[in-house]
Amino acid sequence: MGFIRKLFALILAVAMAALGVLFALQNAEPVPLDVLFMILPPHSLALWVLGALALGGILGLLLSSIAVLRLRARLMAARRQMANSQVELDRLRVTGLATRE
Repeated sequence: MGFIRKLFALILAVAMAALGVLFALQNAEPVPLDVLFMILPPHSLALWVLGALALGGILGLLLSSIAVLRLRARLMAARRQMANSQVELDRLRVTGLATRE
């Protein structure tokens, strides 16, 4: 099962790379990029689009990793609290049994 998943991921990556190359070949005309306060020098349209895609992907990964780290910290705190509660519950059970005798 793992081999098929890796093979599928490899085929998908090669197909995406091929589409990126075809896109770059079809959109090679130099275009200046006008952002709010400056005009960037002309580069191919494919470079601007693929660069924006890469930047968006990297920013998405960074923001999602921050959320994952926060959730992991909350999970660890909840696990510590559960362990402390379990220790206290076990202690109360032992104390309750000792007072009955």
